[in-house]
Amino acid sequence: MTNPAAIDVQALIESRPVSKYQGLIYALCIAALMVDGFDLQALSFAAPALIHDWKIPSAVMGPVFSAALAGILVGSFLLSMLADKIGRRPVLIGATLWFAILTYLTGQSSSVHELTILRFIAGVGLGGIMPNAMALAGEYAPERRRVFVMMIVSTGFTAGALMAGLLAQWLIPHSGWRAMFTCGAGLALLVGAAMVAALPESLPFLALSDRPPRSARIWLHRFAPELAGEQELMLTGSHRAEGVPLTHLFGNRRSLTTVLLWLINFLNLLNLYFLTNWLPTAVREFGFSNLIAVRAGVLVQIGGLAGGLALGLFAQRLGVVRVLTATLVIGGLSLAAFSRPGLPIVALLLVALVAGFSISGGQVGVNALTAICYPTELRATGIGASLGVGRVGAILGPVIAGALLLHQWPPHRLFLAAALPAGLSALAVFSLRGRVPGASRE
Repeated sequence: MTNPAAIDVQALIESRPVSKYQGLIYALCIAALMVDGFDLQALSFAAPALIHDWKIPSAVMGPVFSAALAGILVGSFLLSMLADKIGRRPVLIGATLWFAILTYLTGQSSSVHELTILRFIAGVGLGGIMPNAMALAGEYAPERRRVFVMMIVSTGFTAGALMAGLLAQWLIPHSGWRAMFTCGAGLALLVGAAMVAALPESLPFLALSDRPPRSARIWLHRFAPELAGEQELMLTGSHRAEGVPLTHLFGNRRSLTTVLLWLINFLNLLNLYFLTNWLPTAVREFGFSNLIAVRAGVLVQIGGLAGGLALGLFAQRLGVVRVLTATLVIGGLSLAAFSRPGLPIVALLLVALVAGFSISGGQVGVNALTAICYPTELRATGIGASLGVGRVGAILGPVIAGALLLHQWPPHRLFLAAALPAGLSALAVFSLRGRVPGASRE
């Protein structure tokens, strides 16, 4: 029989309005994702000054950019599985402090070889941020608000990338490219310290632990101060996954869901990194100025931030599968629109904004969709594995585009070809209808 003093933490979360304490948890997760986005984009903005400072050809930066993504690929798998074993809090804090140190060391590097190694090692830490921040925020959100909360939290990454771009315009001319990494490391250390002081472990995760730590009751009472005594924690309908968590993603009739989620992440991140890496170059090839090219790139980030916020509202009301399918279809159409020669400036910038809204903002929806498709005991692993596979697409997208350009493909044709992965990802999302837990509107 169930201990009469046991607390079903999921029922407790569902029965209460969202509190200030939950808001603090969401804010800390957003902050972690902001420094994640800042760090990943900092090198892109620092690269021109670095190339000039070291007097190296631009082409040698390709492996450096790929090194961080390769590290994230490793970290997404390993640290998400670790989090489903030992908890979200220690992995999230440890990963943040880890890449804070590596970000600082990046700013002290003196050769391309050293820079490449540092970016790979930093990327391993970065790979643990998104899966665990999303899992922790989702597990402190009631089901009626979960999709909205996770999509809002996920926009922290885009906000951090945008912040890096805005700061770089002032910081690099005044203090040099190394200052970007010193600033990024300082921000990460501040966020890490704040998480040490205030970030709790996931109550649903603790409810699945065989021997919850003493701190579990402290966090329970902070969440629900009216509770007193020595309550035990329980989570109805879930159990702790034994063995390697990754293998459980294919058990209990989850195989098709897992494969579709991996495909969606692969295709959309392929397009997202193709768009963010090659759009400014393509805009210059279209005959526009460097200023217009930079503005187009910034509008993609602004569109992504706006898209993540707006899609969170619509997805909560209309269903994440329905809204995300439509969004990715619009993304494919916007990419195809770039293939039309002779676009006027206003139309070009508008299409860049819509592409950011649907492709970058759509990835926010993909992250939330992935999180709600897995139970508590597999959530971090499910998100991390999907993002890990997606990082393969992120690495391949810019590489494929570069190879096609070398084979004399005009930029217009590249964007037309990119519309195909967007259409396929929309079809894969649509195929998940009826497979999303708790999504009665799908």
